[in-house]
Amino acid sequence: MFESLNISGSGMYVHQNWMDAVSDNIANINTIRPSNEAAFQARYVVAQSVEDGSVGAGVRVAGVELGDDTGRLVYSPGHPYADAQGYVRQPDIDLGDQMTQMVMAQRGYQANTANLDRVRAAYQAAIQMGRS
Repeated sequence: MFESLNISGSGMYVHQNWMDAVSDNIANINTIRPSNEAAFQARYVVAQSVEDGSVGAGVRVAGVELGDDTGRLVYSPGHPYADAQGYVRQPDIDLGDQMTQMVMAQRGYQANTANLDRVRAAYQAAIQMGRS
């Protein structure tokens, strides 16, 4: 039964990293850079299942992939970073997609937390039965 705690804990860890990456992406959605520099690169967490023989043993963060650094050119002639033609570079991050990712990560975290509570309640019930 202790495996259940490890599985829920690993799921919470992955979902926390996912929420951190999405919040960084949202925080930098309006980051402006000069047109000759790379745009902010969105972060995407890659999760991988952990196998223990033939039984699943949770998940882990397999890595972080970076998004496209070309971004998009935006005409803003009054900006201090604007080039001679008046363009600056912004990341090409879709706020709607990032908000969807955030909701999914939050729901996954909540599901793992609820599972952890259920396992804890089952352990407490087993201990109470052993005392009786």
